[in-house]
Amino acid sequence: MPAMGESIHEATVLTWLKKPGDHVEIDEPLLEVATDKVDTEIPSTHTGILKEILIQEGQVAVIGKPICRMESTGVATPEAKPEPPTLDENSSPEEVASFLESSVHSAAASLGPRFETPATQGRYYSPLVLTICEKEGISMEELNAIPGTGADGRVTKNDILDYVANRPAQKPTPETPQPVAAPTPAPANAPKPVSVSSGTVEIVEMDRMRKIIAERMVDSKRIAPHVSSFVETDMTTLSRWRDRMKGQFQKEYGENLTYTPLLIEAVVKAIKDFPMINSSVEGDKILVKKAVNVGMAVALPNGNLIVPVIHNADQYNLVGLTKKINDLTKRARENKLKAEDLVDGTYTVSNIGSFGNIMGTPIILQPQVAIMAFGVIQKKPAVIETPEGDVIAIRQKMFISHSYDHRIVDGSLGGQFVKRVSDYLENFDPNRKLI
Repeated sequence: MPAMGESIHEATVLTWLKKPGDHVEIDEPLLEVATDKVDTEIPSTHTGILKEILIQEGQVAVIGKPICRMESTGVATPEAKPEPPTLDENSSPEEVASFLESSVHSAAASLGPRFETPATQGRYYSPLVLTICEKEGISMEELNAIPGTGADGRVTKNDILDYVANRPAQKPTPETPQPVAAPTPAPANAPKPVSVSSGTVEIVEMDRMRKIIAERMVDSKRIAPHVSSFVETDMTTLSRWRDRMKGQFQKEYGENLTYTPLLIEAVVKAIKDFPMINSSVEGDKILVKKAVNVGMAVALPNGNLIVPVIHNADQYNLVGLTKKINDLTKRARENKLKAEDLVDGTYTVSNIGSFGNIMGTPIILQPQVAIMAFGVIQKKPAVIETPEGDVIAIRQKMFISHSYDHRIVDGSLGGQFVKRVSDYLENFDPNRKLI
């Protein structure tokens, strides 16, 4: 079982994509596993024949321990491939037989995992996807029409489950194509809505990710005594700068300049000022982290929440931070995050303003000790101090919510930290250049 991130020590096998006796190419998906961070496919590290599966579906695989046995034919690199035999008019029958055998193996290897029948229209479908199709009565013609968000347009598990959830009701007809056949049972974590006999309640079974989120949130409230502080921030100067520069930013760097990198930039500066906020608790010890790894909560299309991490966020300038954030957000919503994108966070932020929320009290992501939420930016009348006296003006205001672990973060540190973030945002340089 290959390493999947420093804090991941085991994974649950969801589905084997190959069975004993199958030929496997290097980097071809071999199995699908689930961690407490993400579901992902594990590629084969060698080319060969799968001989024995040691960790069955539903069992836990330990990082660094064997999960299967293969009869390896080596690493599939151009240097490792022998030159194919050639024939001429003097070739013996044995040489002809060897040539034909080599040609057959070469053709099979070139097809590899992408071998498809005409019915699949050039697309590869994993056994898991085919299993769900069989259970839900989805025909091959219907499956071929489903857009895929995986690599090379591949239909992923989430794609097919989303399709099932939004699939229009269909009346069976004699012309309806037969459902796709698949040998394995449907996954236990697929949504299973069930209507009670009264018809007034629909019971929906939690998927695996929702169960994990529920467990982690309950654990966090049990472990850490949560305290929250709030600050209202004047975002007028920063908002005007962003409105003025976002077009130039898009033209020069090909990226959309959202508020998120500007907010995270202020958080990173404040962490440098108050390093104790970037810590965790282990027994009666406080572990102050040197790396500033900022997690950002991203809402997925299926309603679940995931927190990709910007590792070493303090080492990026605004352009680099924007590119990193946009990349992680895009891959999160397309279900293309890797396990290493979700580990080792030291502080987390959540932009609840994107949902129109004014403020909130987020739950700390363990083992971190604090989390910050940014509310919606609203135009409000405000009192402004000027040399000529106080005046009322229209300003763009935002509430910042800060939840922290009262075991080691008192009101002084928690309050000073959120105020420092606010100060960095309010004192934004209106003449700032992009670099």
